[in-house]
Amino acid sequence: MTIAKSIAGAIDHFIDRVGSIISWLAMVVALVMGANVLLRYGFSIGAIWAQELEWYLLAPLTLFGMSYALRHGEHVRVDVLFASFPPRLKLAVDVASAIIAMIFSALVVYLSIAFVEQSWAMREGSPNPGGINAVYLMKTFIPIGFILLFMQSLAQAIHAALGLAAFSPDDVAAKDHL
Repeated sequence: MTIAKSIAGAIDHFIDRVGSIISWLAMVVALVMGANVLLRYGFSIGAIWAQELEWYLLAPLTLFGMSYALRHGEHVRVDVLFASFPPRLKLAVDVASAIIAMIFSALVVYLSIAFVEQSWAMREGSPNPGGINAVYLMKTFIPIGFILLFMQSLAQAIHAALGLAAFSPDDVAAKDHL
């Protein structure tokens, strides 16, 4: 087992753990949204903090969940084209897309750090009266989520690159017909 494969496996395991923990937020979000709708439309009761709580729960769910979705192939891809590609080309596309995702993730992390630091410095709160005064906490999930996406993209790149390396020149000529 190569070091690269070990690194990719460790990342995959870590992302699976994060995903299994964060997945519980989906149920909490559904309960909070359901309660908010029931209270608002059934009893004409509503609170700004309760509505904002949905955002506070959705932020980590989506930002941490995107790396889990990538890990399990549940991300958006143009499968109509991808499905018809030969195996070696699929792996090459996976390597290229993983590298692009890593660059994008690194850029978002880099650009979001000052944004998050500023929010923490002023202890940014809700602009709404009665809202949750911890917007800075929610903004902190942005770089964390994209660090996780960077990590999973790296694991995907390693897996695909190892798959490409496993092809022999004879396999390439016989299977790809490129």
